Amino acid sequence: MIALPIVGVSAADLTLRSAELSPDQAVSRQVGASDARISTSHAGRPVYQVPDGSHYVPVGGFDDANTPSKPPEESLDQVAAALPPGTRILKDTGGYGKVRTKHGLLDTDLREIDLHDPLAKGLFTLDRGRLPERAGEIVATNAFLENSGLYVGSSVTPRGAASAYKIVGAYELPNDLKRDQIAAPPGSLIAPLDKALRASRGVGVLPEDSYLVTVGGDGFTWNMVQAANAKSLVVVSRAVANHPPADADVPLYRQEPKAQFERSAGGATEMAILATIVGLAMLEICLLAGPAFAVGARRSRRQLGLVGANGGDRRHIRSIVLSGGLVIGAAAAVCGTTIGITLTVVLQPVLEEQLGNRFGGLDFRPLELAGIALLAVVTGLLSAIVPAVTASRQTVLASLTGRRGVRRSNRVLPVAGLVAVAVGAGVALYGSVSDMGAAVVAGGSALAELGIVALTPVLVGAFGRLGRWLPLSPRLALRDAVRNRGRTAPAVAAVLAAVAGTVAVATYQHSSDIQARHEYVADLPHGTGQLLTSENGAHQEVPALREALTKQLPVAQRADVDRLVVGRPGCETFSEDPTCGRVEIITPKDQRCPLYESPDGPDDFSAEDARRLRQDWRCKGGMRGTQYSTVVADEKLLSILAVTDPGSVSALKQGRALAFDRRQVKDGKVTLRIVAGSDREEIFTGPAKEPVGVDKILPVHLAPEGTESWGLELVLPPAAVQATGLTTAPIGSYFALDGTATSEQRQRIAGDIDRMGVEASLRIEAGYQGDDSLVLLALTVFAGLVTIGAAGIATGLSQADAEADLKTLAAVGAPPRVRRTLSGFQCGVVALMGVVLGSAAGILPAIGLRLTQRRELEALAQRAVADGHALAGESVPFVPIAVPWETLAQLLVVVPLGAALLAALVTRSSGALARRAAG
Repeated sequence: MIALPIVGVSAADLTLRSAELSPDQAVSRQVGASDARISTSHAGRPVYQVPDGSHYVPVGGFDDANTPSKPPEESLDQVAAALPPGTRILKDTGGYGKVRTKHGLLDTDLREIDLHDPLAKGLFTLDRGRLPERAGEIVATNAFLENSGLYVGSSVTPRGAASAYKIVGAYELPNDLKRDQIAAPPGSLIAPLDKALRASRGVGVLPEDSYLVTVGGDGFTWNMVQAANAKSLVVVSRAVANHPPADADVPLYRQEPKAQFERSAGGATEMAILATIVGLAMLEICLLAGPAFAVGARRSRRQLGLVGANGGDRRHIRSIVLSGGLVIGAAAAVCGTTIGITLTVVLQPVLEEQLGNRFGGLDFRPLELAGIALLAVVTGLLSAIVPAVTASRQTVLASLTGRRGVRRSNRVLPVAGLVAVAVGAGVALYGSVSDMGAAVVAGGSALAELGIVALTPVLVGAFGRLGRWLPLSPRLALRDAVRNRGRTAPAVAAVLAAVAGTVAVATYQHSSDIQARHEYVADLPHGTGQLLTSENGAHQEVPALREALTKQLPVAQRADVDRLVVGRPGCETFSEDPTCGRVEIITPKDQRCPLYESPDGPDDFSAEDARRLRQDWRCKGGMRGTQYSTVVADEKLLSILAVTDPGSVSALKQGRALAFDRRQVKDGKVTLRIVAGSDREEIFTGPAKEPVGVDKILPVHLAPEGTESWGLELVLPPAAVQATGLTTAPIGSYFALDGTATSEQRQRIAGDIDRMGVEASLRIEAGYQGDDSLVLLALTVFAGLVTIGAAGIATGLSQADAEADLKTLAAVGAPPRVRRTLSGFQCGVVALMGVVLGSAAGILPAIGLRLTQRRELEALAQRAVADGHALAGESVPFVPIAVPWETLAQLLVVVPLGAALLAALVTRSSGALARRAAG
């Protein structure tokens, strides 16, 4: 019982420490055997970087007006010119593509590098096979082979490639075991694939180059890194990683605060919560182990009595029992730590796979492991304190004769418990209405729970008043539990603690699920769906997708939708290809939101003006979005989307466009701008600009205000598109189902999509789908196991106490089932008391956390009203507090009943007859 958590903690400590790499190990997985890895920043001007090269900022910041709209690309010669003479360079090119596999298409990293070069040593580990030696050969990561269903010796073809590649080896990336990647010799994969894709009017591969360099001497020093930064290069240096500069020598930290580039460490709140969890876990172990020590002490009370009879005093009795706890704690420490370390060593490959990276080596921290072992010793000692004190207070005569005597109940402990409950509840409720947050709620709840644990003996006594209304056997079991509170109270408290945590989490989870159901926003009308391609280059496969949709699902109605095309059909919307383009709806200037038309946006307005403008109809947009907001379709689409306005349906039938956003319509017309060529850089860098292109003005019908468009802005009938001279390409279909789609039907159409090798998204609106049932079931099982364990310990102790009485019953001819029945009811009574008290105690933290969440959401709602984003009373947060009655019913009925039946089954019907002690 004590060793089990020590196994977990020691294993976790060794695993986490082993997963932490030294600076040299970490940088070697990025630069291999070279001195540094250099890549272009694409900023087009000098940059500042953090020492490890993970972040950089242009000199002057990203918002500097001198930022070029299109940063120049750096060539290998330009990079080499920025390095010292004699520098050795190895080019490492990466890209992204989709590779045809046994199951369909797999998103895969593409890489070109000479893996035979000594500089590449450390970047990868060859697992089996050999390295590629010529064009047409590749190696693949183990993750790629597992996910693709391929193997060494298979042939694989990237989508769009003119020829297949043979897999000649398998490797792994020590820092990313789960990455799907294939690697080929330089110039044999990415460049040919890019050429083939562009020749087929598709989107090419965008390569990303970096360079492994060796400069000799002291390596790539911090001064050399800064010199490279001045030429817009970013560097990951081995020398800098092993000997980082002082913060004062990092120019970036003088321009930007260092904190924004650091990973957030655990703060005081996290440490307080962790300490609370550890403290409650130790309390739980003590509460479970304490009665077990009491069983041993009760069974050896005659030996302890002999010690007293031969001159031993109470100190000796306490020392004997405490020594037993100390020995058991030490044994648990040795066994738990040894087993934890052994499991970590044996399961190292499994742990590495789960973490996604190889260990740098097993990192044993003796002081930390000794501290974990000491925790077990302390826990064993604390668990034995109460049994030791109880045993020392028994008289020698009572110990030798088996009599327990009568003890006065402790009056201080209940008072302290009552005070702790009051203070803890007050702190938790105060934390829920103040700005101190969830940490205070958790601390107050823990204090209140400790108070209830201290009150457990009094509460157990209160349960005894119910015995008058019970039948004989449960009445005897209940009164036995009440009379022997010393063994009953710890077990009940252990059950209470476990059940309280379960009820708290279950109540919070159930309440959050109800809130999520209330806040759920559907993407489509219930019972409808959409099947759309996720990439423009798959337009040729759309007819087959539509056929599979009709074949595999119970489709009652289908509306096919297309998109507008400028340039080649396979062009992506914001492609860099100059032969591509796009169509954009232009909102009239007087109907655009003033907040976003000024150079500095809302900052150009006073708070009052900004608040007023946010309620202006020009500044209010739709709540839903979709992949394609402008589509080409007929009136069947409106039927599926439940748009019943007769004017809208009639407009599409007559060949007029249908608009849903009133801001885009002026005088019954909408403006489409055809943007030819690529303006990607202008869009994603610098201030926003209106695109340059040719306008097409179309007459439209504006849907009535309040009509739900489900993310669509403009629906064009085919006749309207023909009038503009634009072309279209298919993207998929919207559909309505006749009934519901079963899991088998969904799997079949997913298989069809995989076999086609198309990236397509299938969405069927089935309403909110809660996911809390599995969590609640797991919590219930956990609480049930703890309850049965604690109740079983209490039952064993009661049997040890009542062994003489049970033997007397057997001697006078009592039926064998009496022993089983009594044990079952004793176990059930303890379980029931603990579950009832735990259920009541667990509600407090859940209420406190939900009230905290409600206060935070109300503050956000008030801020939204103050800023003009919402009207008063329009966005009142819905934060319910709901009790999971089904889970409570299982805890209150099923768990005690199961504990009672299990205790009855494992108890022997009869025991060996023995002579009762005289007295």
